[in-house]
This record gives sequence, structure tokens and C-alpha cells, in this order.
Amino acid sequence: MTRKINVVMEYNKDGYLLYANNYCGAFTRGKTQDEAIRKFAVEIRQYMKWITGGKEDLEDVYKPIIVQEKESTLQICDADSDVIFETEKMPLDKDEYENLKQLVIKSARDFKKLYDSIPNKQYSVLKTRKTFYGTIPRTADEMYVHTNNVTNYYVGELGLEINNMEDIVENRIHALESIEKLPNYLESKVFEGSYGEKWSLRKVLRRFIWHDRIHAKAMYRMATNIWNIDEIANPYYFY
Repeated sequence: MTRKINVVMEYNKDGYLLYANNYCGAFTRGKTQDEAIRKFAVEIRQYMKWITGGKEDLEDVYKPIIVQEKESTLQICDADSDVIFETEKMPLDKDEYENLKQLVIKSARDFKKLYDSIPNKQYSVLKTRKTFYGTIPRTADEMYVHTNNVTNYYVGELGLEINNMEDIVENRIHALESIEKLPNYLESKVFEGSYGEKWSLRKVLRRFIWHDRIHAKAMYRMATNIWNIDEIANPYYFY
């Protein structure tokens, strides 16, 4: 079966970020558009295994189709992103929201499962490197804290103010419960956020999963380069 992947492309001279519009949070990166597109089949197969608990879909053929483009002034090569999908400006119905909510919570639980499996959470062999948001997280502890700490920033772009909890799962649930107290939250109203970036509920849900996947991939790759691969949990089915 051929499955169409609706792709939103954010790009500049330094790189490409491609998002699967119909697979919430799935993405690829590349120095060129072709490189990013070539990675999509692997990304979607991993993603499908993640949401189905390991079910293979090797018979499916994925066909990326670009449905939206945005040239960016941001550091795309370091996953700096501000695009809002046209579909993220649309309202949600209750069932769709509940499905996405459970996926967002599952992602937080799986991130914590990966983190908990790492033998030494303060150890790393990664070199120090700086990006647009500062020094990149190098240890499992740093990756966990960084990934969790965007929570109040994301919901803050919807006009909410919350204090982050230390546990990523509890924090994620708390953030979603806070969003649900907003009047007419399912309308997915578009907000003008920090630095002129546009946000909506749909975008926040997608960004949670996307951001988890970025740092979970980095954490898993780092950990399996240090310790026996059998020791490290792989709930996202990377590699």
C-alpha cells in the first residue's frame, strides 16, 4: 500500500526541516531537501512502530508530498523552528483531541522510560557545542531537564502560566489539564506568541511530540554508544 505523507517544509541555505503533517510529531532533517526526504520512510516506520507498540509495516510505501513551505531565518540546522501548519489553525473535535492528548502523554512516558534505563545519567562522551538556545544538553540528566523545561514555555504561548514539575509525565499531564481549562480550547485559536511566532493548540501538541523525539533520539544514540544496547530502553523504536 502507498501511503501519502503530507510534508510541511521549513528551510534555508543551511538546512531543511521536514514535518509529516499527518503523523503528529514525525520529522526529518537534512542539509538538502533530497536528504531530508530520503529519511522519511525510516522515520515513519519507526513512528508507526512507536504508536502501535512494535507492529511492522514493511509492505507500505511512503510517498512524501510537500503541501506547505516556509523559508526561515532561524537556525534550521539546529532544529530552530517557528512554522505553524495551515492545518494547525483548524479546530479539533473532542475525539481527535483525546487521541492526540494520549499520544502526547505516551511520548512523555516513553521519554522517561528511556531516561530511566540509562545507567549513569551524569556521564557523556559528547563534545560541548553551542546552538541558538545555548550549550546543547550532553548527559541524560541535561537532556531530560531541557526537554521537560519547555513545557511552561509551550503552554505560555497559549496565554497560560504554569510552574514546571520535575517529573516529565506529571508535568505534561498538568500542562494539558491547564489547557483544557481555557474557554473554547478546541477551537485551536491562533495566538501571537514570543518573537512574533504564531501558536495554536494543535501546534503545541505537535511540538511536544516533535521536541521529545529530537532529544530522545539524541539520548538513545548517546547511550547506546556508551553502554550495551540491550541495557537501554527503546520505546520509540529508533534504529
